[in-house]
Amino acid sequence: MAASRTVEIAIIGAGVVGLATALRLAGEGREVLLIDPNEPGSGASFGNAGTLAEYACMPVGNPAVLCALPKLLLDPDSPFSMRWAALFQLAPWLVRFVRQSLPAATRANAVALAGLLAEALPAWEEMVQEAGLQDLLRRKGCLYLYRRESDFAAGAGGRALRAGFGVHQQVLDAEEVAALEPGLPATGARGLYFPDSMNVTDPGTLMQRLLDAATVCGTLLVKAEVTGLQIEGSSVRLSGPDMDIKAGAVVIAAGARSRALAAQAGDKIPLDTERGYHLEFPTDVPPLNRPVCPVDLGFYMTPMAGRLRVAGTVELGGLAAPPNPRRLALLDRGVRQFFPNLGQSSSEWLGFRPSLPDSRPIIGRSRGSSRVIHAFGHGHLGLTLAPITARLVAALIGGTVDASRLGPFAADRFSA
Repeated sequence: MAASRTVEIAIIGAGVVGLATALRLAGEGREVLLIDPNEPGSGASFGNAGTLAEYACMPVGNPAVLCALPKLLLDPDSPFSMRWAALFQLAPWLVRFVRQSLPAATRANAVALAGLLAEALPAWEEMVQEAGLQDLLRRKGCLYLYRRESDFAAGAGGRALRAGFGVHQQVLDAEEVAALEPGLPATGARGLYFPDSMNVTDPGTLMQRLLDAATVCGTLLVKAEVTGLQIEGSSVRLSGPDMDIKAGAVVIAAGARSRALAAQAGDKIPLDTERGYHLEFPTDVPPLNRPVCPVDLGFYMTPMAGRLRVAGTVELGGLAAPPNPRRLALLDRGVRQFFPNLGQSSSEWLGFRPSLPDSRPIIGRSRGSSRVIHAFGHGHLGLTLAPITARLVAALIGGTVDASRLGPFAADRFSA
Protein backbone atom coordinates (compact mmCIF):
# COMPACT_ATOMS: atom_id res chain seq x y z
CA MET A 1 0.00 0.00 0.00
CA ALA A 2 1.44 3.38 -1.01
CA ALA A 3 2.00 6.02 1.64
CA SER A 4 -0.66 8.74 1.67
CA ARG A 5 0.29 12.23 0.51
CA THR A 6 -1.62 15.50 0.78
CA VAL A 7 -1.81 18.25 -1.83
CA GLU A 8 -3.81 21.44 -2.29
CA ILE A 9 -5.08 20.67 -5.82
CA ALA A 10 -4.92 17.42 -7.78
CA ILE A 11 -5.66 17.42 -11.51
CA ILE A 12 -6.64 14.06 -12.98
CA GLY A 13 -5.57 13.99 -16.62
CA ALA A 14 -2.52 15.48 -18.32
CA GLY A 15 -4.01 16.25 -21.71
CA VAL A 16 -4.09 19.78 -22.99
CA VAL A 17 -6.91 20.83 -20.64
CA GLY A 18 -5.13 19.37 -17.60
CA LEU A 19 -1.79 20.86 -18.63
CA ALA A 20 -3.26 24.31 -19.25
CA THR A 21 -5.09 24.17 -15.92
CA ALA A 22 -1.95 23.08 -14.06
CA LEU A 23 0.00 25.95 -15.62
CA ARG A 24 -2.68 28.45 -14.71
CA LEU A 25 -3.09 27.30 -11.10
CA ALA A 26 0.62 26.83 -10.43
CA GLY A 27 1.27 30.25 -11.92
CA GLU A 28 -1.11 31.66 -9.30
CA GLY A 29 0.98 30.07 -6.56
CA ARG A 30 -1.19 27.01 -5.96
CA GLU A 31 0.26 23.63 -5.02
CA VAL A 32 -0.64 21.40 -7.96
CA LEU A 33 -0.26 17.67 -8.53
CA LEU A 34 -0.92 16.39 -12.05
CA ILE A 35 -1.89 12.70 -12.31
CA ASP A 36 -1.97 10.59 -15.48
CA PRO A 37 -0.96 6.99 -16.21
CA ASN A 38 0.31 7.94 -19.67
CA GLU A 39 2.78 10.44 -21.07
CA PRO A 40 1.37 13.97 -20.73
CA GLY A 41 -0.39 15.15 -23.86
CA SER A 42 -0.10 11.77 -25.60
CA GLY A 43 -3.79 11.20 -26.33
CA ALA A 44 -6.22 13.32 -28.34
CA SER A 45 -4.17 16.38 -27.39
CA PHE A 46 -1.35 14.96 -29.50
CA GLY A 47 -3.30 13.47 -32.40
CA ASN A 48 -5.75 16.26 -33.29
CA ALA A 49 -5.85 18.38 -36.44
CA GLY A 50 -3.87 21.14 -34.72
CA THR A 51 -6.42 23.88 -35.36
CA LEU A 52 -7.46 26.59 -32.93
CA ALA A 53 -10.98 26.73 -34.26
CA GLU A 54 -12.54 29.82 -32.72
CA TYR A 55 -15.18 29.66 -35.46
CA ALA A 56 -16.49 26.17 -34.57
CA CYS A 57 -19.67 27.15 -32.73
CA MET A 58 -21.90 24.80 -34.75
CA PRO A 59 -22.49 21.71 -32.58
CA VAL A 60 -21.91 18.26 -34.06
CA GLY A 61 -25.59 17.54 -33.62
CA ASN A 62 -27.66 19.91 -35.78
CA PRO A 63 -30.65 19.68 -38.15
CA ALA A 64 -28.49 19.02 -41.24
CA VAL A 65 -26.73 16.11 -39.55
CA LEU A 66 -30.04 14.84 -38.17
CA CYS A 67 -31.59 14.71 -41.65
CA ALA A 68 -28.58 12.82 -43.00
CA LEU A 69 -28.00 10.63 -39.93
CA PRO A 70 -29.46 7.34 -41.24
CA LYS A 71 -27.42 7.58 -44.43
CA LEU A 72 -24.29 8.62 -42.53
CA LEU A 73 -24.51 5.76 -40.05
CA LEU A 74 -25.30 3.14 -42.67
CA ASP A 75 -22.41 4.13 -44.93
CA PRO A 76 -19.14 2.81 -43.44
CA ASP A 77 -17.20 5.31 -45.55
CA SER A 78 -19.09 8.39 -44.40
CA PRO A 79 -17.40 11.05 -42.22
CA PHE A 80 -19.77 10.09 -39.38
CA SER A 81 -19.85 6.36 -38.65
CA MET A 82 -20.54 3.90 -35.86
CA ARG A 83 -19.23 0.50 -34.82
CA TRP A 84 -22.46 -1.50 -34.87
CA ALA A 85 -21.16 -3.86 -32.20
CA ALA A 86 -21.40 -0.90 -29.82
CA LEU A 87 -25.00 0.00 -30.70
CA PHE A 88 -26.54 -1.23 -27.42
CA GLN A 89 -24.01 0.75 -25.39
CA LEU A 90 -24.44 3.85 -27.55
CA ALA A 91 -28.26 3.81 -27.76
CA PRO A 92 -28.93 6.18 -24.79
CA TRP A 93 -26.30 8.61 -26.08
CA LEU A 94 -27.76 8.51 -29.60
CA VAL A 95 -31.26 9.28 -28.30
CA ARG A 96 -29.93 12.35 -26.52
CA PHE A 97 -27.91 13.30 -29.60
CA VAL A 98 -31.03 13.22 -31.77
CA ARG A 99 -32.88 15.49 -29.33
CA GLN A 100 -29.96 17.91 -29.25
CA SER A 101 -29.95 18.03 -33.06
CA LEU A 102 -33.38 19.66 -33.21
CA PRO A 103 -33.43 23.37 -34.16
CA ALA A 104 -34.09 24.93 -30.74
CA ALA A 105 -31.50 22.76 -29.00
CA THR A 106 -28.96 23.38 -31.76
CA ARG A 107 -29.38 27.12 -31.34
CA ALA A 108 -28.97 26.95 -27.54
CA ASN A 109 -25.87 24.77 -27.87
CA ALA A 110 -24.37 27.10 -30.48
CA VAL A 111 -24.99 30.12 -28.25
CA ALA A 112 -23.20 28.41 -25.37
CA LEU A 113 -20.24 27.37 -27.51
CA ALA A 114 -19.94 30.77 -29.14
CA GLY A 115 -19.68 32.41 -25.72
CA LEU A 116 -16.68 30.24 -24.84
CA LEU A 117 -15.09 30.47 -28.27
CA ALA A 118 -15.21 34.26 -28.23
CA GLU A 119 -12.64 34.13 -25.40
CA ALA A 120 -10.60 31.23 -26.78
CA LEU A 121 -7.98 33.06 -28.83
CA PRO A 122 -7.33 35.81 -26.23
CA ALA A 123 -6.80 33.07 -23.65
CA TRP A 124 -4.45 31.30 -26.05
CA GLU A 125 -2.45 34.49 -26.64
CA GLU A 126 -1.98 34.77 -22.89
CA MET A 127 -0.83 31.15 -22.57
CA VAL A 128 1.49 31.49 -25.58
CA GLN A 129 3.38 34.25 -23.81
CA GLU A 130 3.46 32.46 -20.48
CA ALA A 131 4.73 29.13 -21.87
CA GLY A 132 6.89 30.43 -24.74
CA LEU A 133 4.89 28.82 -27.55
CA GLN A 134 5.23 31.54 -30.19
CA ASP A 135 7.30 29.43 -32.59
CA LEU A 136 4.72 26.62 -32.60
CA LEU A 137 1.76 28.61 -33.94
CA ARG A 138 0.93 29.71 -37.47
CA ARG A 139 -1.47 32.62 -37.91
CA LYS A 140 -2.75 32.00 -41.43
CA GLY A 141 -6.38 31.11 -40.84
CA CYS A 142 -8.30 28.02 -41.88
CA LEU A 143 -10.14 27.13 -45.10
CA TYR A 144 -13.30 25.11 -45.61
CA LEU A 145 -13.44 23.72 -49.14
CA TYR A 146 -16.82 23.15 -50.88
CA ARG A 147 -16.44 20.98 -53.96
CA ARG A 148 -20.19 20.61 -54.49
CA GLU A 149 -22.75 23.37 -54.69
CA SER A 150 -25.12 21.23 -52.65
CA ASP A 151 -22.66 21.20 -49.73
CA PHE A 152 -22.24 24.97 -49.95
CA ALA A 153 -26.01 25.43 -49.92
CA ALA A 154 -26.35 23.06 -46.97
CA GLY A 155 -23.83 25.17 -45.05
CA ALA A 156 -25.92 28.34 -45.31
CA GLY A 157 -27.38 27.88 -41.83
CA GLY A 158 -23.96 27.52 -40.27
CA ARG A 159 -22.66 30.60 -42.06
CA ALA A 160 -25.64 32.64 -40.89
CA LEU A 161 -25.24 31.37 -37.34
CA ARG A 162 -21.54 32.27 -37.21
CA ALA A 163 -22.23 35.68 -38.75
CA GLY A 164 -24.75 36.34 -35.99
CA PHE A 165 -22.08 35.64 -33.40
CA GLY A 166 -19.58 37.96 -35.06
CA VAL A 167 -17.26 35.23 -36.33
CA HIS A 168 -14.95 36.50 -39.08
CA GLN A 169 -15.57 34.45 -42.23
CA GLN A 170 -15.14 35.17 -45.91
CA VAL A 171 -16.82 33.36 -48.80
CA LEU A 172 -14.30 32.75 -51.61
CA ASP A 173 -14.82 31.90 -55.26
CA ALA A 174 -12.65 29.36 -57.07
CA GLU A 175 -10.06 31.95 -58.13
CA GLU A 176 -9.72 33.25 -54.58
CA VAL A 177 -9.32 29.71 -53.26
CA ALA A 178 -6.56 29.08 -55.82
CA ALA A 179 -4.78 32.29 -54.81
CA LEU A 180 -4.94 31.34 -51.15
CA GLU A 181 -3.86 27.71 -51.69
CA PRO A 182 -2.03 27.39 -55.03
CA GLY A 183 -0.96 23.82 -54.14
CA LEU A 184 -4.53 22.54 -54.38
CA PRO A 185 -5.67 21.07 -57.70
CA ALA A 186 -8.05 23.26 -59.70
CA THR A 187 -11.44 21.84 -58.81
CA GLY A 188 -13.59 24.94 -59.14
CA ALA A 189 -14.41 24.64 -55.46
CA ARG A 190 -15.77 27.45 -53.34
CA GLY A 191 -14.18 28.27 -50.02
CA LEU A 192 -15.08 29.65 -46.61
CA TYR A 193 -12.06 31.31 -45.02
CA PHE A 194 -11.64 31.97 -41.30
CA PRO A 195 -8.80 34.51 -41.17
CA ASP A 196 -8.48 34.68 -37.36
CA SER A 197 -7.85 30.97 -36.86
CA MET A 198 -4.41 29.67 -35.92
CA ASN A 199 -2.86 26.23 -36.10
CA VAL A 200 -0.19 24.30 -34.21
CA THR A 201 2.87 23.11 -36.11
CA ASP A 202 3.70 20.30 -33.66
CA PRO A 203 1.11 19.33 -31.03
CA GLY A 204 3.48 16.91 -29.29
CA THR A 205 6.13 19.58 -28.78
CA LEU A 206 3.50 22.04 -27.62
CA MET A 207 2.31 19.59 -24.94
CA GLN A 208 5.88 19.11 -23.72
CA ARG A 209 6.37 22.88 -23.52
CA LEU A 210 3.18 23.24 -21.48
CA LEU A 211 4.39 20.54 -19.10
CA ASP A 212 7.79 22.19 -18.81
CA ALA A 213 6.24 25.58 -18.05
CA ALA A 214 3.88 24.09 -15.45
CA THR A 215 6.81 22.23 -13.86
CA VAL A 216 8.86 25.43 -13.64
CA CYS A 217 5.92 26.96 -11.75
CA GLY A 218 6.02 24.07 -9.27
CA THR A 219 3.60 21.49 -10.67
CA LEU A 220 4.47 17.89 -9.80
CA LEU A 221 3.61 15.00 -12.10
CA VAL A 222 2.66 11.53 -10.90
CA LYS A 223 2.32 8.74 -13.47
CA ALA A 224 -0.51 6.71 -11.98
CA GLU A 225 -4.08 5.70 -12.68
CA VAL A 226 -6.85 7.07 -10.47
CA THR A 227 -9.54 4.42 -10.03
CA GLY A 228 -11.15 5.64 -6.83
CA LEU A 229 -12.53 9.05 -5.83
CA GLN A 230 -14.09 9.49 -2.40
CA ILE A 231 -15.25 12.72 -0.77
CA GLU A 232 -14.11 12.87 2.85
CA GLY A 233 -15.25 16.05 4.56
CA SER A 234 -12.63 18.71 3.93
CA SER A 235 -10.73 16.70 1.33
CA VAL A 236 -11.07 14.30 -1.57
CA ARG A 237 -9.28 10.97 -1.49
CA LEU A 238 -7.90 9.62 -4.75
CA SER A 239 -6.79 6.03 -4.92
CA GLY A 240 -5.39 3.60 -7.43
CA PRO A 241 -2.62 1.04 -7.85
CA ASP A 242 0.17 2.15 -5.51
CA MET A 243 -1.43 5.55 -5.01
CA ASP A 244 -3.23 7.27 -2.13
CA ILE A 245 -3.67 11.04 -2.31
CA LYS A 246 -5.71 13.51 -0.30
CA ALA A 247 -6.47 16.78 -2.05
CA GLY A 248 -8.22 19.93 -0.95
CA ALA A 249 -9.68 20.17 -4.45
CA VAL A 250 -9.75 17.84 -7.44
CA VAL A 251 -10.09 18.78 -11.10
CA ILE A 252 -11.35 15.96 -13.33
CA ALA A 253 -9.80 16.56 -16.76
CA ALA A 254 -9.40 12.97 -17.89
CA GLY A 255 -11.04 13.43 -21.28
CA ALA A 256 -12.82 10.36 -22.60
CA ARG A 257 -12.07 8.51 -19.35
CA SER A 258 -13.78 11.04 -17.09
CA ARG A 259 -17.24 9.47 -16.83
CA ALA A 260 -16.49 6.89 -14.13
CA LEU A 261 -14.67 9.42 -11.96
CA ALA A 262 -17.51 11.93 -12.31
CA ALA A 263 -19.97 9.22 -11.27
CA GLN A 264 -17.98 8.56 -8.11
CA ALA A 265 -18.23 12.27 -7.34
CA GLY A 266 -22.02 12.07 -7.69
CA ASP A 267 -22.58 13.14 -11.31
CA LYS A 268 -24.10 10.90 -13.95
CA ILE A 269 -22.79 12.30 -17.24
CA PRO A 270 -23.79 10.89 -20.67
CA LEU A 271 -20.19 11.01 -21.88
CA ASP A 272 -19.17 8.71 -24.70
CA THR A 273 -16.29 8.42 -27.11
CA GLU A 274 -15.61 9.57 -30.62
CA ARG A 275 -12.73 7.63 -32.07
CA GLY A 276 -10.53 9.97 -34.09
CA TYR A 277 -7.83 8.98 -36.58
CA HIS A 278 -4.91 10.60 -38.33
CA LEU A 279 -2.30 9.81 -40.94
CA GLU A 280 0.93 11.73 -41.47
CA PHE A 281 2.92 12.12 -44.68
CA PRO A 282 6.51 13.44 -44.70
CA THR A 283 6.93 16.61 -46.78
CA ASP A 284 10.02 18.71 -47.47
CA VAL A 285 7.82 21.61 -48.60
CA PRO A 286 4.30 21.92 -47.14
CA PRO A 287 1.70 21.46 -49.91
CA LEU A 288 -0.68 23.79 -48.05
CA ASN A 289 -0.31 27.13 -46.27
CA ARG A 290 -2.94 26.49 -43.62
CA PRO A 291 -5.42 23.81 -42.47
CA VAL A 292 -7.89 22.92 -45.21
CA CYS A 293 -11.10 20.97 -44.58
CA PRO A 294 -12.91 19.44 -47.58
CA VAL A 295 -16.37 19.47 -46.04
CA ASP A 296 -17.62 16.49 -48.04
CA LEU A 297 -14.83 14.32 -46.63
CA GLY A 298 -15.03 15.54 -43.04
CA PHE A 299 -11.31 15.77 -42.25
CA TYR A 300 -8.58 18.39 -42.03
CA MET A 301 -5.33 18.49 -43.97
CA THR A 302 -2.93 20.42 -41.76
CA PRO A 303 0.65 21.40 -42.63
CA MET A 304 2.90 20.65 -39.67
CA ALA A 305 6.66 20.63 -39.11
CA GLY A 306 8.05 18.37 -41.85
CA ARG A 307 4.78 16.62 -42.53
CA LEU A 308 1.16 16.87 -43.61
CA ARG A 309 -1.31 15.55 -41.05
CA VAL A 310 -4.71 14.29 -42.23
CA ALA A 311 -7.02 14.09 -39.23
CA GLY A 312 -10.69 13.83 -38.48
CA THR A 313 -13.97 12.05 -39.14
CA VAL A 314 -16.19 10.65 -36.39
CA GLU A 315 -16.43 6.99 -35.40
CA LEU A 316 -18.67 6.16 -32.45
CA GLY A 317 -17.58 2.99 -30.75
CA GLY A 318 -15.96 3.22 -27.33
CA LEU A 319 -12.47 2.83 -25.95
CA ALA A 320 -11.78 -0.87 -26.20
CA ALA A 321 -11.91 -1.82 -29.88
CA PRO A 322 -8.71 -1.82 -31.98
CA PRO A 323 -8.17 0.70 -34.78
CA ASN A 324 -10.50 0.35 -37.73
CA PRO A 325 -8.35 0.02 -40.87
CA ARG A 326 -11.29 1.16 -42.98
CA ARG A 327 -11.20 4.58 -41.34
CA LEU A 328 -7.47 4.95 -42.00
CA ALA A 329 -7.99 3.87 -45.60
CA LEU A 330 -10.74 6.47 -45.92
CA LEU A 331 -8.31 9.22 -44.88
CA ASP A 332 -5.68 7.89 -47.27
CA ARG A 333 -8.04 7.81 -50.26
CA GLY A 334 -9.39 11.23 -49.41
CA VAL A 335 -6.09 13.07 -49.21
CA ARG A 336 -4.91 11.48 -52.45
CA GLN A 337 -7.77 13.18 -54.24
CA PHE A 338 -5.75 16.35 -53.70
CA PHE A 339 -2.18 15.11 -53.48
CA PRO A 340 -1.87 11.78 -55.34
CA ASN A 341 1.94 11.71 -55.11
CA LEU A 342 2.27 11.87 -51.33
CA GLY A 343 3.90 8.46 -51.00
CA GLN A 344 3.33 6.19 -48.05
CA SER A 345 2.19 7.56 -44.71
CA SER A 346 4.86 7.66 -42.04
CA SER A 347 2.53 7.20 -39.07
CA GLU A 348 -1.05 6.40 -38.19
CA TRP A 349 -2.92 7.11 -34.99
CA LEU A 350 -6.18 6.40 -33.15
CA GLY A 351 -7.31 8.50 -30.20
CA PHE A 352 -10.46 9.17 -28.20
CA ARG A 353 -12.44 12.38 -28.05
CA PRO A 354 -14.73 12.87 -25.03
CA SER A 355 -18.12 13.49 -26.64
CA LEU A 356 -21.34 14.80 -25.14
CA PRO A 357 -24.68 14.79 -26.99
CA ASP A 358 -24.98 18.59 -26.95
CA SER A 359 -21.30 19.30 -27.86
CA ARG A 360 -20.87 21.46 -24.74
CA PRO A 361 -18.08 20.60 -22.31
CA ILE A 362 -18.65 20.05 -18.60
CA ILE A 363 -17.02 22.93 -16.71
CA GLY A 364 -18.03 23.52 -13.12
CA ARG A 365 -18.39 22.07 -9.65
CA SER A 366 -19.72 18.60 -8.99
CA ARG A 367 -23.16 18.22 -7.49
CA GLY A 368 -21.62 15.84 -4.94
CA SER A 369 -18.99 18.22 -3.60
CA SER A 370 -17.77 21.74 -4.33
CA ARG A 371 -14.26 20.33 -3.92
CA VAL A 372 -14.58 18.41 -7.20
CA ILE A 373 -14.46 20.46 -10.39
CA HIS A 374 -15.20 19.06 -13.83
CA ALA A 375 -13.23 20.15 -16.90
CA PHE A 376 -13.88 17.57 -19.62
CA GLY A 377 -16.08 16.69 -22.58
CA HIS A 378 -14.69 19.23 -25.06
CA GLY A 379 -15.18 16.95 -28.07
CA HIS A 380 -13.48 18.42 -31.13
CA LEU A 381 -12.56 21.63 -29.27
CA GLY A 382 -10.21 20.47 -26.53
CA LEU A 383 -7.17 22.17 -28.00
CA THR A 384 -9.08 25.35 -28.79
CA LEU A 385 -10.81 25.66 -25.42
CA ALA A 386 -8.04 24.49 -23.08
CA PRO A 387 -6.77 27.93 -21.97
CA ILE A 388 -10.22 29.45 -21.41
CA THR A 389 -11.27 26.31 -19.52
CA ALA A 390 -8.15 26.66 -17.35
CA ARG A 391 -9.01 30.29 -16.68
CA LEU A 392 -12.55 29.37 -15.61
CA VAL A 393 -11.39 26.52 -13.37
CA ALA A 394 -8.89 28.82 -11.66
CA ALA A 395 -11.61 31.43 -11.16
CA LEU A 396 -13.88 28.77 -9.65
CA ILE A 397 -11.21 27.71 -7.20
CA GLY A 398 -10.42 31.33 -6.39
CA GLY A 399 -14.07 32.20 -5.94
CA THR A 400 -14.03 34.95 -8.58
CA VAL A 401 -16.38 33.57 -11.23
CA ASP A 402 -20.10 34.29 -11.51
CA ALA A 403 -21.87 30.94 -11.19
CA SER A 404 -24.33 31.91 -13.94
CA ARG A 405 -21.38 32.18 -16.34
CA LEU A 406 -20.96 28.42 -16.14
CA GLY A 407 -24.65 27.48 -16.15
CA PRO A 408 -24.64 26.21 -19.77
CA PHE A 409 -21.76 23.85 -18.93
CA ALA A 410 -22.98 22.52 -15.59
CA ALA A 411 -23.11 18.79 -14.90
CA ASP A 412 -26.70 18.96 -13.73
CA ARG A 413 -28.02 20.02 -17.15
CA PHE A 414 -28.51 16.32 -17.92
CA SER A 415 -30.58 15.56 -14.83
CA ALA A 416 -33.89 16.72 -16.28
